[in-house]
Amino acid sequence: MQHRLKGAAGAILLSLLASFAIAQDLTPEQIKAATSDVDTQSIIANRDTGKNWPSYGLDYQETRYSKLKGIDADNVSTLGLAWSTSLESRRGVEATPIVVDGVMFVSASWSIVHALDARTGKELWRYDPEVPKEYASKGCCDVVNRGVAVYEGKVFVGAFDGFLHAIDAATGKQLWKVDTIENRSMSYTITGAPRVYKGMVLIGNGGAEYGVRGYLTAYDVDTGKQKWRWYSVPGDPSKPFEDKSMEAAAKTWDPAGKWWEAGGGGTMWDSMAYDPELDLLYVGTGNGSPWNRNLRSPAGGDNLYLASVVALKPDTGEYVCHHQETPGDSWDYTSAQHIILADVQIDGQPRKVWLHAPKNGFFFVVDRTNCGFISATKFVEATWASGYDEKGRPIEAEGARSPDKPWETIPSAYGAHNWHPMSFNPETGLVYLPAQGIPLVQQQVPEWKYNQHTPGSAMSNLGWNLGYLFNTAAPTMVPYGHLLAWDPVAKKEVWRAKYVSPWNGGTLTTAGNLVFQGTADGRFIAYDAKSGEPLWQTPVGTGVVAAPSTWELDGEQYVSVAVGWGGVYGQMQRATETAGPGRVYTFKLGGKAEMPALVNRDPAQLVAGVPYDKNDIAAGAGLYVSNCLFCHGVPGVNNGGNIPNLGYSSPETLTNASELILEGAFVKGGMPVFEGKLTKDDIAKIVAFIQGTADAVRPK
Repeated sequence: MQHRLKGAAGAILLSLLASFAIAQDLTPEQIKAATSDVDTQSIIANRDTGKNWPSYGLDYQETRYSKLKGIDADNVSTLGLAWSTSLESRRGVEATPIVVDGVMFVSASWSIVHALDARTGKELWRYDPEVPKEYASKGCCDVVNRGVAVYEGKVFVGAFDGFLHAIDAATGKQLWKVDTIENRSMSYTITGAPRVYKGMVLIGNGGAEYGVRGYLTAYDVDTGKQKWRWYSVPGDPSKPFEDKSMEAAAKTWDPAGKWWEAGGGGTMWDSMAYDPELDLLYVGTGNGSPWNRNLRSPAGGDNLYLASVVALKPDTGEYVCHHQETPGDSWDYTSAQHIILADVQIDGQPRKVWLHAPKNGFFFVVDRTNCGFISATKFVEATWASGYDEKGRPIEAEGARSPDKPWETIPSAYGAHNWHPMSFNPETGLVYLPAQGIPLVQQQVPEWKYNQHTPGSAMSNLGWNLGYLFNTAAPTMVPYGHLLAWDPVAKKEVWRAKYVSPWNGGTLTTAGNLVFQGTADGRFIAYDAKSGEPLWQTPVGTGVVAAPSTWELDGEQYVSVAVGWGGVYGQMQRATETAGPGRVYTFKLGGKAEMPALVNRDPAQLVAGVPYDKNDIAAGAGLYVSNCLFCHGVPGVNNGGNIPNLGYSSPETLTNASELILEGAFVKGGMPVFEGKLTKDDIAKIVAFIQGTADAVRPK
């Protein structure tokens, strides 16, 4: 009896000591121990267990499939909140939380990195790369960041202003910082998550809406020294080509368009994947600069390597092969969307493939050993092409490249699938894909010049170079969004979950027969991976665009998601009437933490009573489109996303618009200073358009 009492007392003491240890703050030494062993081999090995989430897509194949099954389709209904932590951000949050042995790293808007105790959500440190707020106008699609990379005790983040930062994972102190931008006269940005392979950290960039030349760069993880750089499009053909791939690509461009003056585009702003067995790196490239091929390459041509997935040697950046998904892209059909590497059976034969659903609305299956085309199938309505031939080239619709007539682009430039990550479950054989449609009509600008401000040409006074006017005719498509379960071998849809809005979050799938996704209308949902039956959901206070991650600690499985509405669509439009700061939610079975209170938006009232000259409305409309449209949306028509819709401004704001705009009153929020770009007379016309439109749409 005495021995049993002593044994019980010992067990209680050990339990108390364990609880005490768990309650203590993680020390820098503990964080260092947790992160120092993260390297190429440990990331490869983690794929077998899924215990950690050490890389953006979980594994190098970017499957976002976890073998954890502590949470499964039978018990997910008991999921509850373990903890939540505010990221104190008002703009979009697109990052997937990285978790390594109890330490979480997640980035928020303005590229700010948070290190959190994964047991409690308590902040361990915060790193602010101090992106100048006026730099926001150099990016098309919100001041977002898709996440960090962790490797050998370091955290890497590509900041919005183009600098790559290496941070001590234990302390949050900067180790090194390198400028990745080779030409600061152009509007380059970074929003993508870095990847680390074989001791090198890789990062691309964005900016093709403005006019840049895309490239991917590898840096030494210890020193930040550049190891190699690969360009996606050729430069000035009068100068030596960087390599054979650029020499070959130049033959597919028309020099009469002088594409190199606007950079040519092809930015690699998001997707990468790595096959350790083949030792090949795969990267997705973006759209052309300008968008319109008729302007950048008048005689046509495929314009390599735009809108392609390209295989490179990771040690040197040497080109190996490619498949171009949208030859001669003219619709912003980027191929920078999520790439997944998978091994599947096709016609009874094992095939090593990449799976890809780019903006253009076709789902691609391509042999990753040689970039050989296997199939491309519509996964949404697509009117620009009827299909692909046996060589993997699209069969284009007549009129899709019209030099003078409007064309309703389906899918539109927002994409049938944008950056929001998809996932692949090898047990179900299905890809879980955030699909969508957002209406848009394109028409070629009659006279276009690089960097010329043309009222009526979208955002052209802020440096956008698209070569198109938008919605010169009314679109007919109705916006939509849904989660699509797609069989890439059978080339067909298996199930879908419909949503009230486009722009829903990325997905996660697990061995527990589950799919997790956040939605534009502010929910986080778990589905049965085989049937699509919704099994659990919870409100999260704001629209979700990021993808979740899952991980295990002390034998218990957790699911985390970072929320914060935003992105190019989310700046202008929303599907919730709640608002909140960016936040990380972490759930576990039986979690009992209290959900944070939802914050309702103030009721919106259309602005009224601001005097204006009706004769200024037409000119004001052109100026509004060329300065304001893709941030603030159409006054009183869009409802405003994470940036206010000006149709719901206060009368005082519009009355004092000249002083506020010209003096930079809103720079801290990311709005540019328009001194030298607009005059007081211009602003009076813009105000006339805003108030006139509000009056026109006001219910009678």
